[in-house]
Amino acid sequence: MIQAFPAAMADRLGAWRFIREFAATWRSPLTDDDGFSAADLDAAEARLGLRLPAALREAYELFGRRTDLTSLQDDLLSPADLKIEDGALVFRVENQAVVIWGIQIAELNQPDPPVVLRTNMADKNAETWDRWMDRFSHACVEIVLSESLFSFDELGDNRELSDDEASLLEQRFTRLPLPDYPTSQTTVPAVRWFADQDLIIRDDQRVWVWARARTAEALDQIRTELPGDWMMDYSD
Repeated sequence: MIQAFPAAMADRLGAWRFIREFAATWRSPLTDDDGFSAADLDAAEARLGLRLPAALREAYELFGRRTDLTSLQDDLLSPADLKIEDGALVFRVENQAVVIWGIQIAELNQPDPPVVLRTNMADKNAETWDRWMDRFSHACVEIVLSESLFSFDELGDNRELSDDEASLLEQRFTRLPLPDYPTSQTTVPAVRWFADQDLIIRDDQRVWVWARARTAEALDQIRTELPGDWMMDYSD
């Protein structure tokens, strides 16, 4: 996976290739039934009165129905549920509707447009669309990786992270070239991703770490290298 990741960031075809390979090796292979049809997306365009970006159509046709890749924690909206809200096409909603992700209408003409997010706030006047990812295809790679952390099997875990341990991640594991990005409008510093041969690691704002392993041995590895109160470790 580490070796394939630079190609996933190069262009949207590389992103789709990475997602296809990730599904095959970490979940289950994609099939022809895992995407929405062109007719489904045409109907969404007719209902919304706009053209969907090429990257969005390609992603939905490839894996849009695979909820294990897109919607274990937060929800990728179906074509029938895509909506316009405050000048953006909303395609994803956080599980408690605190955050929504979208593409600004003015950028829908781009083949692989940037993605923005907005956080639900008590002061509605303070809500803004903020840049999240520079390409929709990059957002899809992030979504697939993030949703894999919530597969609720015996190969995932998470726990609080100290400043020293955040530095250890940098020393021990390979940093994936996803750009720094926030999880909401107010979180700083940003999310970072690391990996090893059979490990995916997400560092949330240097205070919480999530790990997803492909083998039990790989999960034991990170628990050993970062000893502490792992939430799903019941070995004691």
